[in-house]
Amino acid sequence: MSHSLSLKSESRCFDGTVAYYAHHSSSCDSKMNFAVYLPPQVNVQPVPILYYLSGLTCTEENFITKAGAQRYAAEMGIMLVAPDTSPRNTGIPGEDDTWDLGSGASFYVDATVEPWQKHYQMYSYVTQELPQLIAANFPVKPEKQSIFGHSMGGHGALICALNNPQQYLSVSAFAPIASPMNCPWGDNLFTAYLGRDKDQWAKYDATELIKQTQLDSTILIDQGTADEFYQQKQLLPENFQAACQQVGQKLNLRWQTGYDHSYFMISSFIKDHIQHHAQYLNK
Repeated sequence: MSHSLSLKSESRCFDGTVAYYAHHSSSCDSKMNFAVYLPPQVNVQPVPILYYLSGLTCTEENFITKAGAQRYAAEMGIMLVAPDTSPRNTGIPGEDDTWDLGSGASFYVDATVEPWQKHYQMYSYVTQELPQLIAANFPVKPEKQSIFGHSMGGHGALICALNNPQQYLSVSAFAPIASPMNCPWGDNLFTAYLGRDKDQWAKYDATELIKQTQLDSTILIDQGTADEFYQQKQLLPENFQAACQQVGQKLNLRWQTGYDHSYFMISSFIKDHIQHHAQYLNK
């Protein structure tokens, strides 16, 4: 294992291992944390990788402790990788002032505006640096990777997959921020990180990207009907659905009656998502 990776803790789980790591990120020029689940199959062969991006305010811990994903990853022989949602303790003034900007709220973009530009390069971190780190340090099949996420992380997963169709074999999302250019969160975060040029925003908006790039795989999205952020028009899955229909992108948008925005929703449907990715990863 590379000396640049420091193991913080590890625990046995479904005959595999949950582990937390820290390392210095060159893209973010700061310490970054991530969690992994190594299924038992790594003892005999390299395995495919499924990245999970978390939502606003989350760390690398939320998904690993709350989603119940390890059971299915163990069954299907898939490594899970869950990075933190932003750099932390960078010294940027105001980075911890609000829950929806700065720490825990990277929006998975490469910031171009000061003071965020120096450290908030999460798009490069997720799509380039982290996969290289995983490939160098774990028994994986780097050519077999997929990505999914929740809320801000669902947005992140969609934009990573649509901007890098050769890199990810499949993508899915729980309650993603699917049309950030048209919602208050997106307006606030894009302005802070990218400035006012809407052409820059469009590179990180799944509803805009799908008009340019379609995927061979079906996109799976679960959206709860009792989701408060859906009701506040922050998520806008209908915008994404309409754009997919327009260009013929295969989309399985499932409305889950009575479910909210929490990990209770995610844990209810996590098996379906891991099975969705397994059909592409284990081909």
